[in-house]
Amino acid sequence: MTRFVVDAGVVLELASEGFEGLRAGDELLAPTLLRSQTLSALHEAVDRGDLEADVARERLARVGKLPIRLLGDAVLRRRAWEVADQLGWGSTYDAEYVALTLLQADAFVTLDEQLARSVAEIVATASIDALR
Repeated sequence: MTRFVVDAGVVLELASEGFEGLRAGDELLAPTLLRSQTLSALHEAVDRGDLEADVARERLARVGKLPIRLLGDAVLRRRAWEVADQLGWGSTYDAEYVALTLLQADAFVTLDEQLARSVAEIVATASIDALR
């Protein structure tokens, strides 16, 4: 059994592909901020003209059906603060994903190559192909 932390980019990619499930025993985790990030990313895509509103709403519905366990307790927030300090980040958004990986998962999955490189010495990372 492998536990993967997935970020908004990965979740949106999975939703656009019509992803239906993981291998038996694997689990997806994300911080609760994932909901807001995916909502905002889809709305921004519509606003830019990259997606039709009905397509974006359908993807948002698919995101809601993905088997992702969302977490956001005080321990996660405290650890995210520490990770952001450690990496010299002003924002704690990406730090929440890293902190959750440190606390409860085996690997962090992101499509952001720069982010993956910046956290490679702290957490294990995996490609989106590990989920398929």
